[in-house]
Amino acid sequence: MRAGEKIYLTPTPVRIWHWLNALGIVTLCVTGAEIRFPEYVQVFGSYKAAVRLHNTAGIVVALSYLMWFVYYAFVARSLIKTYVPTAKDILGGMVRQALYYFFYFFLGNRPNPHRQTPENKFNPLQKASYMVIMFILTPLVIVTGILLMNVVPLRAIVLVIGGLKVMVAVHWLLACAFCAFLFIHIYLATMGHTPFAHIKPMWTGWEEIEPDMYDEEAEAQPKVADETSNVLQLQKEKSPPHLKKAAGE
Repeated sequence: MRAGEKIYLTPTPVRIWHWLNALGIVTLCVTGAEIRFPEYVQVFGSYKAAVRLHNTAGIVVALSYLMWFVYYAFVARSLIKTYVPTAKDILGGMVRQALYYFFYFFLGNRPNPHRQTPENKFNPLQKASYMVIMFILTPLVIVTGILLMNVVPLRAIVLVIGGLKVMVAVHWLLACAFCAFLFIHIYLATMGHTPFAHIKPMWTGWEEIEPDMYDEEAEAQPKVADETSNVLQLQKEKSPPHLKKAAGE
């Protein structure tokens, strides 16, 4: 496909889940900061209001996670293919993608090694990070959140895990990991051929094909050959008559 063409990369259910999940996670981060540091962070008026909103956002995130899992596992049937790195990804793809993110993107001398398609949406580093987030961190933060919301009725389970202090510490560390991921995710989303190239598809579903310097070079080669041919022809026409005879013209 040529640069400028578009592919339908993000279906409507995925876009709805993405923004619902994003709103829930941002709300959890802000309310969680207010719950953890009430003397420094005061956004929602009172401690009780922050706790109620935190619990509500937690339920929304849990339901959106269920929606995500059902869609990819049973509707699209591409959960493993989309989010689990292959052997090829692990052996070489991650290194190439890391070099692009850390060096080649800023130098501007090499294209993105990953070409997005509906069947291969994420690059190797995205697959690895999303696998950890979606298969490990999100289930853990949901489970610990449910336990903290129901400490009294689920007291026996809380004690088996290590007690309330351990539960709070684990939940807090998971929240810190989510906050860190949020900033990294937003930054990497701006690393397209334009700052909003990877953000627009999450609204419209359509991804614009990035310009590839190698494709541009390949397209330029016939033009160079045509120009060279034209110059040679012009030189022949301007040659003196005795040189044309010597050339057998």
